[in-house]
Amino acid sequence: MDPKKIIELVEAALAADYPRVRKAANAIARVMGDDGQEEGATALRSLLRKKGVPLRASGHMEQLPVDVKSRLPLVEEQEWPVTPIFINEPAHMAIADFVSDAQNLEEFSRNGIASRLAIMLSGPPGTGKSLLAGHIASQLNRPLYVVRLDSLISSLLGDTAKNVRAVFDFIPTKNAVLFLDEIDAVAKFRDDRQELGELKRVVNTVIQGLDSLDDSAVVVAATNHSQLLDPAIWRRFPYQLEIGLPNETVREALWNYFLFGDKDPEGVSKILAVISPNLTGADIERISLAARRRMLLNKNELHLGEVTTAIINARTSEGHTGERRRQGALDNKEMARHLQQHGLNAPQIAKLLGVSRQWSLRLLNEADNG
Repeated sequence: MDPKKIIELVEAALAADYPRVRKAANAIARVMGDDGQEEGATALRSLLRKKGVPLRASGHMEQLPVDVKSRLPLVEEQEWPVTPIFINEPAHMAIADFVSDAQNLEEFSRNGIASRLAIMLSGPPGTGKSLLAGHIASQLNRPLYVVRLDSLISSLLGDTAKNVRAVFDFIPTKNAVLFLDEIDAVAKFRDDRQELGELKRVVNTVIQGLDSLDDSAVVVAATNHSQLLDPAIWRRFPYQLEIGLPNETVREALWNYFLFGDKDPEGVSKILAVISPNLTGADIERISLAARRRMLLNKNELHLGEVTTAIINARTSEGHTGERRRQGALDNKEMARHLQQHGLNAPQIAKLLGVSRQWSLRLLNEADNG
């Protein structure tokens, strides 16, 4: 363990600087994990995630901006994520470029080529936009402040714009990453005739707030509905990244991590990746964790047939993830036909359905014969 990390933690604690304490402790947890002390690293991260304990004995309580009427905080500081990010290679390169530009801002400024450090993430739900914001904050070693839309958007005319201004007045003092999730809720196209004049004023306030930030401020915004955003908002985000569904390589990594804990000697993850082209990372995580929970509760081996059923039904009206469905919910012949359509052969189908190769061939013959 690097003594400097211990010294940094102690200095931050003695100074009652809670954000520094968390940064230093997270750094120590990462080192512990890299050194194979995963149990200790997990315990330390769990301690850091606990609510209501930050340096209260020392009297340190961070004053967050609040809604005047409800007194609810408008932003909340969130922990850096411990779950790895799984995204396609072009998206990975785009994020790496953004982080690199942020880390070298001073050099760019000296040469007159600095840019606003604001990135817009767009794409369907469950593709990892929120997780990406956390990883950006972690790589930049900055706190992550997330805007709470439930508090920000007030039912009283005029208060929403005031709340937006309060957030942008607060952030410059924190050297943090500001995450504006679901930004379309407060930044819709101003020519939308369905919206009241108040919402149009809110958009103007958001634009003014973004313009008020200096070059060192880092803003990450995310939207599931990019077509709703006002064009002027887009112009405030020189970095723009559309995150789509994971490709087959990424899906394989997701199944391997969430379903097998990175221990898949038989290569089942690769087969599951082939049959799940329409799933998001969040879908794969939910299906995987549901299967592992049942495995632990029932004290038996992982049931790949149930996982396969959940994948097949994940986008049907019968259930988004199929978490509680059983293999019997689909006929084996139907499943075999579906898997064959994805290019799987008899041995691969047998592995997923938990049947013999001969039985798999019989199912395929029955499916072919209707």
